[in-house]
Amino acid sequence: MQLYIKETSVKSVIFIFLAVFSYLANADKAFEIPRSEVIELQEPTIKRVYPLFVKLPRSYNSSADKKYPVIYLMDAWYSFQIVSGATRFPMNRGGMEEAIIVGISYSKGSTDNSSRVRDYTPVKDEGWKRETGNANGYSKFIKEVVFPYIENNYRAAPSRRTFVGNSLGGLLGAYILFNSPDMFDSYIIGSPSVWYKNNYILSQPMKMPRTPVKVYLSVGSLEMPTFGARNDMVAGAKALAIKLNKQLKSRVDLKLSIIKDASHATAFPTTAIQGLDWIYGKK
Repeated sequence: MQLYIKETSVKSVIFIFLAVFSYLANADKAFEIPRSEVIELQEPTIKRVYPLFVKLPRSYNSSADKKYPVIYLMDAWYSFQIVSGATRFPMNRGGMEEAIIVGISYSKGSTDNSSRVRDYTPVKDEGWKRETGNANGYSKFIKEVVFPYIENNYRAAPSRRTFVGNSLGGLLGAYILFNSPDMFDSYIIGSPSVWYKNNYILSQPMKMPRTPVKVYLSVGSLEMPTFGARNDMVAGAKALAIKLNKQLKSRVDLKLSIIKDASHATAFPTTAIQGLDWIYGKK
């Protein structure tokens, strides 16, 4: 019995030593998302630089002749990690079509809020302390700089682009859908800030897409003043859905989802994975 205890103690010490050594050896290594990289692109007019986070599908290197759809995410620091993690299992196991994931981050030298408020809002609002109203310039940057770079440097299918935006990013998605609907063939619009500048977006005309587009529109059921929200996001999403169905008619395949018990802070992960499953899921 005594000999057994001594042997066990020695083994335990060795195990602990190896565990501590392994921890110390890797303590300074940052976590990295597999098959991902960061590049930087410059907007040509104002010369703003935007980092892009790019993740390739698992089969990318082994399927050299295959072109992939691209999922473009706004608010990359928030959305890229969520979408990368949420799609890993279904894409790797064949339940969802594989896609390249591109997260467009905030301009360098700007705070997150300043960059997104400036770039995601469709028109200037002098009531805001931050700069507003650059949605046209920003969408032009995506179309003329981001798309060509991704499609020239990766095996990306130009006809298979999905927009994903939430909150002000959802408002940007609605703006692009209204004005340049064929930039993307599918849209995931989460909790859109329809309320911006007295529901400005709802008063705007819409261009008819050349081919039908898919639109997944989602909002949390708690995104109303009744539950402490500043604006009625549910009413805004419903009004946007009515406008899309009325004006685009047969050119839009629209799905409106009200996420039960979700607030503005918690709705997006469900919006993203359910929307992507609706667009890319293999039923």
